[in-house]
Amino acid sequence: MATLENKPKIVWNEGRHRFETEDHEAFIEYKMKNNGTVMDLVRTYVPSSKGGLGLASHLCVAAFKHASSHSFSIVPTCSYVSETFLPRNPSWKHLVYSEESKILKSSI
Repeated sequence: MATLENKPKIVWNEGRHRFETEDHEAFIEYKMKNNGTVMDLVRTYVPSSKGGLGLASHLCVAAFKHASSHSFSIVPTCSYVSETFLPRNPSWKHLVYSEESKILKSSI
């Protein structure tokens, strides 16, 4: 379990459309869609030298927290997000974009 001391610092690099570690080596990349209301998580990258540290999960959490705080939906195009992160962290599934969530948001 991560403690505050060993939790990696994840920064938002808006210009490069990604969340990344401070050293810029590991990142999750996104594309904004639907007039800036949907964040498509397209790629997660962690170098093999940093594998096994849970960085991909930390990157996903940063992206999902950002989406939540800005009322964005998420499209989990990246296979890590859809096949590993979301099944392990089902509490984030409410942010996943669907036609139904689009209808619900537009009717509010």
